[in-house]
Amino acid sequence: MQDIRNIAIIAHVDHGKTTLVDKMIQQSKILRDAEKLGTLILDNNDLERERGITILAKNVSVPYKNTKINIIDTPGHADFGGEVERVLNMADGVLLLVDAFEGTMPQTRFVLQKAIEMGKKPIVVINKVDKPNCRPDEVNEQVFDLMCQLNATEEQLDFRTVFGSAKQGWMSLDWRKPTNDITALLDVILEEIPAPEQVEGTVQLLISSLEYSPYVGRIAIGRITRGTLKSGMNISLCKRYDIIEKQKVKELMVFEGLEKKKVAEVQCGDICAVVGIDGFEIGDTIADYENPEALKPISIDEPTMSMLFTINDSPFFGQEGKFVTSRHIKERLERELEKNLALRVKPGVGTDSFIVYGRGVLHLSILIETMRREGFELQVGQPKVLDKTINGQRCEPIEDLTIEVPDEFVGKAIEMATRRKGALIRMESRDGRTHLDFNIPSRGLMGLRSNLLTASQGEAIIAHRFKDYEPYKGDIEKRVNGSLVAAETGEAVAYAMDKLQDRGRFFIDPGEQVYMGQVIGEHTRERDPVVNVCKTKKLTNVRAAGTDEKVMLPPPIKFSLEEALEYIQEDELVEITPKSMRIRKILLDALARKRAQE
Repeated sequence: MQDIRNIAIIAHVDHGKTTLVDKMIQQSKILRDAEKLGTLILDNNDLERERGITILAKNVSVPYKNTKINIIDTPGHADFGGEVERVLNMADGVLLLVDAFEGTMPQTRFVLQKAIEMGKKPIVVINKVDKPNCRPDEVNEQVFDLMCQLNATEEQLDFRTVFGSAKQGWMSLDWRKPTNDITALLDVILEEIPAPEQVEGTVQLLISSLEYSPYVGRIAIGRITRGTLKSGMNISLCKRYDIIEKQKVKELMVFEGLEKKKVAEVQCGDICAVVGIDGFEIGDTIADYENPEALKPISIDEPTMSMLFTINDSPFFGQEGKFVTSRHIKERLERELEKNLALRVKPGVGTDSFIVYGRGVLHLSILIETMRREGFELQVGQPKVLDKTINGQRCEPIEDLTIEVPDEFVGKAIEMATRRKGALIRMESRDGRTHLDFNIPSRGLMGLRSNLLTASQGEAIIAHRFKDYEPYKGDIEKRVNGSLVAAETGEAVAYAMDKLQDRGRFFIDPGEQVYMGQVIGEHTRERDPVVNVCKTKKLTNVRAAGTDEKVMLPPPIKFSLEEALEYIQEDELVEITPKSMRIRKILLDALARKRAQE
């Protein structure tokens, strides 16, 4: 029997968790060439690298002192809550990674709360102690206070702390004494994290994750909680609602380093990948063929937001994308449902639209961005928050919002959050920056990030997580400025744009193709005027002084996908193609819009 430790890593975004796992892999000499690679091994998805966040949980294993340490990398964002819970099911303990300067942040709290509820033993790793003005001892106290707030048990509160710098590749039990490697951390893992219990009996494996391979289809991943699973074995698949299907395991694989290795059997306590099982869902149990006993399925956070997905029907459809029909979009969403637990899809009005439910703007925008990169063209509507009726009262999702800004912008930040029905709970100042905690309705978060970043000159750090459903807080003021709408299809001309500068700010460059009904800028007032940016200068033989002055246009506003989703109004859509992103009115014709308003 091989000695095993199963451990999940918890950390706030950008606290260095993926870097730490990379260092563990390098230390175990599995990837002797990892130094040559120099890139992050785990965040191998383009989007994860660009945003510096982990979206999908991944599995890796590291051999150390004849023990196999299975490491599971977890997402930090509350939007990926579906991922987090499944991952913690596979682990016996957690590594809580905290930045030595920033301390505990809301997303650390979100995953830690789940881990403590599930009774997992934590080890605290205080990372980035090489940073100037870091405060490791203070942060250690802060972690203790946080665990007390989360009702941790005596045993959980008696945690060990390791200090170090993942980037520089060292860990130590005293942050004032740097070492040369991370063996201190690996030793603490072996001492503190319990080995999985060896339970004899018929086989049981809870499917906690899945991978997709174009060759063998869907692969189930989970941890064996009882018995031994063998390749070629007949099993029962216990699904929800007491449905049991008889199936056969074709192949078994375990994780070794970053690779998967085929094996004949897997013992109790190890994490493995099972090939050849059809029609399973996450939360199903692989059990004995004769006497199947199902494990308790995983509970998943409910969606809090919905968005309309529809085919691109603008005048420019099909020019850039490969997949443009509703059949393509439907198949792609169905594929996503197989692995994205917190997502729901329902047919919309008409055959070409779908209502997609998710955990927040980030959760849905990652899906849209992934589809766009795969060559899809689609249009999405304004995100809508899902209300619930509880005891006859209308309730809405409330989030814990944390804002950290330099001291001089505190007034601005508080004003912006309270205008959106945010309630200030706590405020503390540290080293020229102020930390603010609010309770705010989910709908109040839309557009808040971009406004706050503008107001604080890009200095604000903003994070939020779902808290609970509370009674409806009343109406929130919407964006006041109207939209500048293109009057005709054609090429935008600098001369026409120059004449319209006093009307507002543009989203387009001169020379760009626009179509009738496209939103090309933000109006200075509330109305949505129709403007013609395709008008060229009439040439005559008469020359007058000052007619040929040079056109000077300010740079246009360019939105990221999330900013565009948060910016649009109810009668607008975001058109997304692999190369461009445009905002448009749902009704392109100005007369049709007028009629609809009457």
